[in-house]
Amino acid sequence: MLDSELVGDVIKELREKKGLSQEVVSGLADIGRTHLSAIERGERRPTLETLFRLAQALDMKPSEIVALIEEKM
Repeated sequence: MLDSELVGDVIKELREKKGLSQEVVSGLADIGRTHLSAIERGERRPTLETLFRLAQALDMKPSEIVALIEEKM
């Protein structure tokens, strides 16, 4: 089973590596900042659509994010 905390950790690391705030990324992804915060804390699991939006906001391909999650599993 996919660990929500692991997914959140990867998304948070990518966001921080790019020097972006939750406010900026959530705005670019058109999701609420509290939603992004809950994803990063592992309290919520992103839908496929949300993952695609976050990837676009982080200037990445969704497959790149999935590959990073797989590496950490």
